[in-house]
Amino acid sequence: MKKVQPGYSFQVDDKTLAKMKDFYAPFQEQSPSAYIDLFARGEGVTVSIFKRNKEGKVTASFQGPKAIEEASLWDPSAHDTSVQPVLPKPLFHSPMHPGPVVLNRYPQIGSDEVGTGDVFGPVCVCAAYVEEKDVARIDELGVTDSKKMSDEYILQIGPLLVKEFAYSQLSLPNEKYNEIHDELNMNAIKAKMHNRCDLNLREKHPDAYIYQDQFAEPGLYFHYLKDEKDVVKNITFHTKGESLYPSVALASVIARYSFLRKMQELSNHYQMDIPFGAGEEVDRFIRAFIAKYGRDELKKVAKLNFANFKKIS
Repeated sequence: MKKVQPGYSFQVDDKTLAKMKDFYAPFQEQSPSAYIDLFARGEGVTVSIFKRNKEGKVTASFQGPKAIEEASLWDPSAHDTSVQPVLPKPLFHSPMHPGPVVLNRYPQIGSDEVGTGDVFGPVCVCAAYVEEKDVARIDELGVTDSKKMSDEYILQIGPLLVKEFAYSQLSLPNEKYNEIHDELNMNAIKAKMHNRCDLNLREKHPDAYIYQDQFAEPGLYFHYLKDEKDVVKNITFHTKGESLYPSVALASVIARYSFLRKMQELSNHYQMDIPFGAGEEVDRFIRAFIAKYGRDELKKVAKLNFANFKKIS
C-alpha cells in the first residue's frame, strides 16, 4: 500500500490567520473546494485554510513531504497526524484476502445516504462504482465510513473523489421532501433514491455486484419499490456496510461531501450558520429563522415532520 503523505491540521486564531493569508498570498492557487478560503502550493507541501465553520473556527491543513516543516512555522508543536497504514492488508480486503464477515467481489456498486437525521439540508444518496484496482487508492485517501471522518477532511478530498471515481448522486431538497412525506416515509424515500442511483450506474456497469448499507429488511426495501418500473435486484445488504465494502464507503463520503456543500450554500443564501442534526441548537435556530424569514420560508429548508417542530409554538 502506498504510504500516506505526512499531514497536520490545527485551529488558527485571527492574528495568525491574518499573517498566514499575507504570507501565502503569492503562492495562492484556485481553491479545489468551496469550503477552502485559501489554497497554496509550494515545493513538497500544500496549504489549505478553510472557511470558518459553524462555531466560527478556522482550520489550516498542511499536506505533503514537507508538511510538518511548513506547519512548524505557525505551530511549534506540529507533528505528523496522518493515519499511516500499519496493517499488512488494506482496509478493504480483495477476493484473495476476504474479511472476517464478508467477501468483496469486483467490480462493485455500493450505495449509502446522509442527511436523514438532520432537520436542515437535503437527503443525499450516492452510489459509487469500484474496481479491485481502485481499492489501493481508496485506502490511500483514508476513505471509510464518513461518520468516522472529519468534515474538513471530507471537503478536502471530495473534489478528488468526484473526479477520479464513477458515481451517481441524488439530493432531495426539503421543500420536495415535505410535499411527499405524507405519502412516503423516510425509508421509502431512501429506497427510491438508492434504486435510482443504482440504476444510473448499472446502465454503464451491468456486470457489477451491488452492495448497500442496510436501512430496512430486504423484503420491506423491495416493497417500497413495488410501483417502480425498473428495480435493481440481487443486492447484498449489510448493516454498517461502509466498514465492509469499499464502494459503500466511497458512496458514503461522496454523499457527505455533497451534503456539506449544500449546507454551506444554504448558510450563504440565508446569511445564517445553519446547524446540523436535530438537537437543542437546532430548536434555537428554528426560532431565530422564523423570526427573520417566517414560517413559509422555513418549509423550503427544513424537514417539518421532525419532533423539533412540536416544541415551537
